[in-house]
Amino acid sequence: MSDFTIYNTLSREKEKFVPLHPPFAGIYVCGPTVYGDAHLGHARPAITFDLLFRYLRHLGYKVRYVRNITDVGHLENDADAGNDKIAKKALLEQIEPMEVVQRYTDNYHRNMDQLNVLMPSIEPRASGHIPEQIEMVATILEAGYAYISNGSVYFDVEKYHQSNPYGQLSGRVLEDLLATTRELEGQQEKRNPFDFALWKQAEPEHIMRWKSPWSEGFPGWHLECSAMSRKYLGDEFDIHGGGMDLLFPHHECEIAQSKIATGKDSVRYWMHNNLITINGQKMGKSLGNSIILDDMFSGNHPLLEQAYDPMTIRFFILQAHYRSTLDFSNEALQASEKGFARLMKALSILEKLPRSPQTTIDIDGWETRCHDALNDDLNTPVMISHLFDMVRQINLINDGKEQVTDTDIARLGLKLSAFIFDILGLRDNSIADSGSTVLPDVIRLLLDIRQEAKKNKDFTLSDRIRNELGNIGIKVKDGKDGAEWEMG
Repeated sequence: MSDFTIYNTLSREKEKFVPLHPPFAGIYVCGPTVYGDAHLGHARPAITFDLLFRYLRHLGYKVRYVRNITDVGHLENDADAGNDKIAKKALLEQIEPMEVVQRYTDNYHRNMDQLNVLMPSIEPRASGHIPEQIEMVATILEAGYAYISNGSVYFDVEKYHQSNPYGQLSGRVLEDLLATTRELEGQQEKRNPFDFALWKQAEPEHIMRWKSPWSEGFPGWHLECSAMSRKYLGDEFDIHGGGMDLLFPHHECEIAQSKIATGKDSVRYWMHNNLITINGQKMGKSLGNSIILDDMFSGNHPLLEQAYDPMTIRFFILQAHYRSTLDFSNEALQASEKGFARLMKALSILEKLPRSPQTTIDIDGWETRCHDALNDDLNTPVMISHLFDMVRQINLINDGKEQVTDTDIARLGLKLSAFIFDILGLRDNSIADSGSTVLPDVIRLLLDIRQEAKKNKDFTLSDRIRNELGNIGIKVKDGKDGAEWEMG
C-alpha cells in the first residue's frame, strides 16, 4: 500500500489514509434523491467517488463502497408538511410513489453507465431500512438525547452540545445558529429551532408512512444514512463522502445522531466534493439552472452549443481538483473534448511506434509522478498534466526524436491503460462505436511479447504483463495453442 493522503473535512488537513481493518476499506457516499432526472451536478460526486473507489482498488484495498438511494418519506425541512417531492410527483401523475422511484433510479443508473461510473458494492434504499431507522431512534431516545412532541421525535441538539461539539464538521457555532435560525411555521413543537427530526408524524395527506412506537409516520431525512452506513459498514468505518452542500445540516446531524446511537465517532475521514457552478452560481434543480445529463449528451438545451460525449463530461470534471469549484462553460467543455481526443490519439499510435535498441524516455519516473499526484488527495489535474507530458514523449518517439524498445512500448501501453481507463475511468467510445481493432491488436502485441519472454525464461516480465492486463480487466488464459484473452 502506498502513502495515499486525503483531505479530511473534519480536521481540515490532509491525512494519510489508514483504514480501520486493512486491507479492507469502507466507503459510504450519499446518493441521489430520485424524484427527477440526473443533472450535471449529480455527475460530480458520482465521478469523484468512483475515482476514489477505483484508486483504492488499484492500490490493493478490498473496498466495500456503499452509495444509498433516497427514495421515500423524507422532508428536507422539518417544518414542511404534507408529502415529499416523490409523493407529490406520484400524486400529480396518478401513479404509485415506487413507480416514480423506479423510473428515476433506472434513469440514474443509465446515465451513470454512460459516464462509466462503476456500480457500488451495495446500493441500499431508505425505504428498505425502516426497521433499522426506528431502532436507532429508540436508542437515541433511551439515551436521553431526543424527545417526543406530538408524535414526532426530535434530536436535542442543545443537550448534545453540552458534551459534544455540534458544528465541528461545518464550522458552525451553535450560539450563532440560535441567533440566526428563523422561526418557521410548523416548528413550534420543537424545543429549539435547530433541533432536527428523527421521526415525523405523518400529516393526513402524507401517502408514504410506516407504523412506529411514536406515531404512524416516516423517518427524518438525516437518519437514513446513519442507519444504512452502520448496517453495512459497522459502528465505525473509514470514509464518508458527498457534495459540499451536504456539510450542513445533513452530515453534521449524522455525526451527532451516530455518536449517541453507537457511543463512537463513526467516520474516520470525511470527504466532500465541491460544486459545479454556472456563471458563479450553484447549479441545481431548485435554482432552475440545471442541465440534465440526457440534454448534455444530446445538446438539446439553450445553454449548450453542441452535444457532448459522456467521456468529455467525465474528463471535464476530472480536470479540476474535486475540492475546487468547477464553472460550466461551452469553451471549457470543448477544450476537454480536444484534450481527451489527444489522449486517445496517443494511445492509438503506440503500437505503430518505431522500435529501437534503447529507451531514451524515463517511464519509471513518469509513472512515479502520476502516482504521487493521485496519492496527494486525488490530484487529478496534476496527474492529467503528467499524462500529457507522456503524450508529448510519444509524439517525439513517433517523429524519431526519442527512442523506445519493444518491451518498453508494451510496458508503457499497460501503464497508460491503467491510468486512463482503470483509474480515471475514461473510455474511448469512438473505438467501441466504430468496431476498431486497435485494442485487440495492442493486447495481441502484448501477448506475443509475453510469449517471447516465456521462451527466454524471463518469467518476471511474463507474469508482469499478465498481472497488469488483469489490473485493467483483461483476463489472460494460457492454453496448448498459446494465450487467449477476454474482457473481465
